[in-house]
Amino acid sequence: MPATPLRLALFDLDNTLLAGDSDFEWAQYLIDQGVLDREVYEARNQHFYDQYKAGTLDILEFLDFQLKPLSRHPRSQLDAWHRDFLASRILPVVAPATQALLAQHAGHQRIIVTATNSFVTAPIARHLGVPHLIATEPEQVGGEFTGRPHGQPAFREGKVARLDQWLAERGHTWAHVAESWFYSDSLNDLPLLERVHHPVAVDPDPTLAAHARARGWPVLSLRRNGAPVPL
Repeated sequence: MPATPLRLALFDLDNTLLAGDSDFEWAQYLIDQGVLDREVYEARNQHFYDQYKAGTLDILEFLDFQLKPLSRHPRSQLDAWHRDFLASRILPVVAPATQALLAQHAGHQRIIVTATNSFVTAPIARHLGVPHLIATEPEQVGGEFTGRPHGQPAFREGKVARLDQWLAERGHTWAHVAESWFYSDSLNDLPLLERVHHPVAVDPDPTLAAHARARGWPVLSLRRNGAPVPL
């Protein structure tokens, strides 16, 4: 047993810490830059986003759509686009009370746990000052992306499995976790919400909102200035 029990503060990213979806916005950014054909990609991007919100997303089909563009451009170009994407698309949609919520957990192990791939999300996690990231990993060969996922996607039950893997890599199991929080907006995150000691719904979709209220879970909004606001 570790000398200091683990206290984990877990955060979904899209539509939770962000008042928007970085996955969706990345594809839209590439469309607006002329990198992806608008006619071909915009409708599919919206289609997958609607499936995600409805809880019917085929994650492997979506990852094929999401990761293929990474394989068509050198990493240096992708990184340059991402710097502009972060400044122009992501920073404006960081929820107003995000930093206040993160500060509440300054003494805990803070981890963003997101289905969105780590190329898109790692710079966002760094900007927010969250030291750990569990995300879907895009496969790389020689520093360039292949367009395929690597390992298990961090989606639905995959978030629980990837968290267990993260703990195991540090010599821990869930039994070593003395206290845990998970903040999410999405019905897709019910498996991890039901795992932690303190599940919290944040600006939730209707299905998660109803589930949270039935279970007596706290329901918060981060979309007002100042501290997180109970809903």
